[in-house]
Amino acid sequence: MKHRLLSLVTVFSIAFFIHTTPSNAQAFIDVETGALFPGYNDVRIPGDAGTLVSLTSDLDVNSSVFYRIRAGYTINSKHTISVLYAPLTVKPSGSVNFPIAFEGELFPANTLLDASYKFNSYRITYRYDFVRNPKFQFGLGLTGKIRDAEIELVSDNLSAKKENVGFVPLINFRLHWAFHEKIGLLFQGDALAAKQGRAEDVMLAGTYKFSDQAVMRLGYRILEGGADNDEVYNFSLFHYATLGVSYTFK
Repeated sequence: MKHRLLSLVTVFSIAFFIHTTPSNAQAFIDVETGALFPGYNDVRIPGDAGTLVSLTSDLDVNSSVFYRIRAGYTINSKHTISVLYAPLTVKPSGSVNFPIAFEGELFPANTLLDASYKFNSYRITYRYDFVRNPKFQFGLGLTGKIRDAEIELVSDNLSAKKENVGFVPLINFRLHWAFHEKIGLLFQGDALAAKQGRAEDVMLAGTYKFSDQAVMRLGYRILEGGADNDEVYNFSLFHYATLGVSYTFK
């Protein structure tokens, strides 16, 4: 129910940004897809008493297709406000030769397990472009992220699930260098580290400008981070091969 509500909020926010654009602003929408490759994904729940298990090394997990949607507008060519919906779910499975204490349940060794790891992200970002010209753009801002996370283990006889919805502040940055009339290099993302944990969502991509309204990109994205506390220990890494299109409305 919680993630459905968050999805509805995101959809309505995207519609709001597109349909209420002020006259001195340009609305845009950005769609990204490609292949998701899990790296490490280490979990211990509770963080102070559970069994450490890797959802990528101890269990088997495949690559999958992903998508992301961002919408917003840029005001006076300097101020950009946007919302992002970035769902992520992977489904590891297999068995391990040791018992797993997870969220109050004890899964015996050599038990066939089906796991689910969800880490949906809903973000609102404000960024100010300090430099913006046809050749070079650079901006910094703030992102408010709502994470909708869920980790679940299921066997024939047992099941246990840990859910968490929380707010995370991040630093946003964007750098674009157009070294050719149509071709450029884009480096952008959200990131922050603190004693409670860390989060990085960073992309490096080549861009191709079809027109003043449409830009395509092809590149690599890394999503990494986690937290270590009494409630949850989880650090994960995901690699993305990305293809994106950004369209600016006149």
